[in-house]
Amino acid sequence: MPSQLLSIIIPVFNEENTIIEVLDRIFSIQNLKNVEMEIIVINDGSTDATKSNLETYISRHTDRNISIKNFEKNYGKGASVASGINSAKGDIIIIQDADLEYDPLEYQKLIQPIINGKADVVYGSRFKGSGPHRMIYFWHYLGNRVLTGLSNLLNNLNLSDMETCYKVFKADIIKSIHLKENGFGIEPEITAKIARIPGIRIYEVGIAYFGRSYEEGKKIRWWDGLWAVYCILKYRLFD
Repeated sequence: MPSQLLSIIIPVFNEENTIIEVLDRIFSIQNLKNVEMEIIVINDGSTDATKSNLETYISRHTDRNISIKNFEKNYGKGASVASGINSAKGDIIIIQDADLEYDPLEYQKLIQPIINGKADVVYGSRFKGSGPHRMIYFWHYLGNRVLTGLSNLLNNLNLSDMETCYKVFKADIIKSIHLKENGFGIEPEITAKIARIPGIRIYEVGIAYFGRSYEEGKKIRWWDGLWAVYCILKYRLFD
C-alpha cells in the first residue's frame, strides 16, 4: 500500500506548559503503518511563551515536518482550524488540541476506518470505548449530552460526542466545506455541514480522555455552550 500523508492541525493559544509535550508525543508514535506526518501549528495570538517555545523546538528538530503560522491576535479555535485545513497537504486531516486532554497514541485507530476505505469522517468519542477517562465537571457532561442530542435530532445522526476535538477527515471532504465560525462554534458547524453531504460515511471510535480543570487551563465557558446551540440551529436550518 502506498504511503499516505496525515496532516495534524494543532490550534494553540497560551499553552506554553503543554505544547512541547504534545509534539513529543506525536513524534513518539510507532504504530502508524504506511503513513507519514506533517504538523501544522496555528499559534492563535498567544501572549505567553508558546511562540518562543515552538520556535526553539522547531530549530532543534529540523528533520521533523513541522510548520507554524502565527496570528497577530487571538481569533479563536475555528479560525485556527480553518487556516490549518487550507494549508494542509495531506490525504487525511486530524485536529489535535494542544492541552494534553487527547492522546496522539490513538491516531492509528482513529485513521484506520479511512485507510480501510470504510469512512470519510471519524469522530473520536469520549463516551465510548474502554480507555481511561478523567471524571470532571458534571455540567460539562450534561451540556455535551444536550448539544450532541440536539445536533443529532436536526442532522439525523446518532453521534455520542459531537463536541469532541478528535475529528478526522478525508482531506477532499473537509476542504470542500466553507467554514465560518471563528470560535468553538466550529464543532457544530462542521457536523451540520458534513451531515448534508450525500452518501457521507461517518464513523465513531472510542478514545481515552484526560480532561483538565479550569485551574489547569481549561478555556471553554458556559456561554460557549449557548453559542453552540445557536450554531446547531443556524447551520442546519438557516445556512
